[in-house]
Amino acid sequence: MDIIFAPLQYEFFRTGLIAAPLVGALCGLLGVYIVLRGMSYIGHGLSHAAFGGAVIGYVLNLNFYVGAGLWGFLAAILINQVVRKNKIGADAAIGVITTASFAIGVALISRVRHFTKNFEAALFGNILGVTLNDVWIVFAVFLVTSGVIFILYKRLLFTTFDEETARVYGVSTAWVDTIFSLILAASIIASMQILGVTLIAAAIVIPAITARQLTDSFNKMLFYSVIIGALTSILGMYCSFYFDIASGASIVLFAAATFTAVLIIKRFKRPKMEIQAPGLPEVSGEIPHEHPHRHEGVLHLHPHQDIEDRSHDHHQAEHGDEKGEAHPHPHPHTHGREKHQHDHGHPHQDHK
Repeated sequence: MDIIFAPLQYEFFRTGLIAAPLVGALCGLLGVYIVLRGMSYIGHGLSHAAFGGAVIGYVLNLNFYVGAGLWGFLAAILINQVVRKNKIGADAAIGVITTASFAIGVALISRVRHFTKNFEAALFGNILGVTLNDVWIVFAVFLVTSGVIFILYKRLLFTTFDEETARVYGVSTAWVDTIFSLILAASIIASMQILGVTLIAAAIVIPAITARQLTDSFNKMLFYSVIIGALTSILGMYCSFYFDIASGASIVLFAAATFTAVLIIKRFKRPKMEIQAPGLPEVSGEIPHEHPHRHEGVLHLHPHQDIEDRSHDHHQAEHGDEKGEAHPHPHPHTHGREKHQHDHGHPHQDHK
């Protein structure tokens, strides 16, 4: 128990422990929409754009969140406009706009060279840099994002799965995309101090794709992604404290380990089905199977409960020959490598 409670004596850890699950849940919530829309790269891109804005804001003596926020929002809007009005893919637009913004920040850092602010926390995340002000900002962004998704739930869902059909039904997909990009940018900016620019994309994508492996239900995927994001963030904070590594790196590593574990379990787990075929007793475990057989042009099926079964219960098809007499006829069957035959005695007639 000391492992759990010992770090709580430090104020910076308590503060970070409040902010981290909020950030994890926030990233998990947005990650579902991003993964399903095939836009995993946008989290990486907007985080780099926000970093450039933070550096520009510092040069202009602006607040960190003001500079990063304004530049991040501008980058998000530009990406949407470039994609919609030009024959350019989303990944290409993200690559051009966001890397250019990041390059501006790097150029300013190399040009000015007398920064009093250390941008390492923004790049890699640092629990020591989290303040109560950061916690309140993360909490506010989480509430706003949850509210927007709740209000636009159906429109977002429609746009995510079939944007063209959504437009036909009167959904303003352009506005939906713009609003989603803005709340995504706000979430990334609020998470920069904890996760860092270089790792935010992974924190957004990994919980969502992990949840996708667990369920085919959209609502359950949302729930699982939020829970996975929050829990891996808490575990990552403890790992960051005890191993003295960046908080963003430890959170992402735990998320990646969870994803790997789910894949392994899913790979080796054998699903069992319960199925009941007509005319057969209820069977659980192994799936019953059927073998097709052709009798003088008449094709019918023989159900089997398991592969070891050597008996074949045939349906009584009253074909009847010209004399109306039943006559036996053997039919070979193969089970595995063993071939055998048995007789069927039911009325039979020739079919042309």
